[in-house]
Amino acid sequence: MTGEDSRRILIVEDEAALVTLLKYNLEKEGYRVAETADGRNALELIAAERPHLVLLDWMIAGLSGIEVCRRIRQSAASRDLPVIMLTARSEETDRIRGLEQGADDYITKPFSVTELLARVRTVLRRARPALEEQVIELGDVRIDLTRHRTLRKGQPIALGPTEFRLLRYFMEHPGRVFSRDHLLEAVWGHNVHVEPRTVDVHIRRLRQALNGENDVDVIRTVRAAGYAFEADPARQQSDAI
Repeated sequence: MTGEDSRRILIVEDEAALVTLLKYNLEKEGYRVAETADGRNALELIAAERPHLVLLDWMIAGLSGIEVCRRIRQSAASRDLPVIMLTARSEETDRIRGLEQGADDYITKPFSVTELLARVRTVLRRARPALEEQVIELGDVRIDLTRHRTLRKGQPIALGPTEFRLLRYFMEHPGRVFSRDHLLEAVWGHNVHVEPRTVDVHIRRLRQALNGENDVDVIRTVRAAGYAFEADPARQQSDAI
């Protein structure tokens, strides 16, 4: 366990099969899980039991997920409660609307359980960092932020400072595709003037360090778009650089 066993997560979702899947995997990670399919009931549970995080579907009975999120943020008792929205809506305007109403993160269906668990850990870490281990683990890759160490399949990986920052950024946002310009801004900083192709060089170094002969390449290349970290082999559709 990494401290999750004291954490309570409320699932607000009306797809029974998805609730079963989420509950099983969250409980396997050590979280305590409550569930409801109704927006009004969700607000009552939040007021009564104050979970540490809410997984909130957009389309639910009683009140919409977006309205539930808005009311969570309006209440002084729950305004700091982390919320991850789950939805089949993939349009950018919908994502922006969800975030503007106070969602901490937004994940579009269908999604991998690995990605969801990573998002949960990241949002909890941001919300209460003192109570979280400074470790990010996805698939067989693990980075220890406190000790500045990287392991794959339990074996230490030697990374330079830039490659470590790149890997950390990818693993904090699993599955998301980032352009070279975005990575330059996020990892190098806006005051550092380097060419976008510099990203390719460091991605290549990161791959060489992470990937053994029989390892799946966890850095996914998306043509004309950029790069993503993908720990789920079933979703690997990379093109080699």
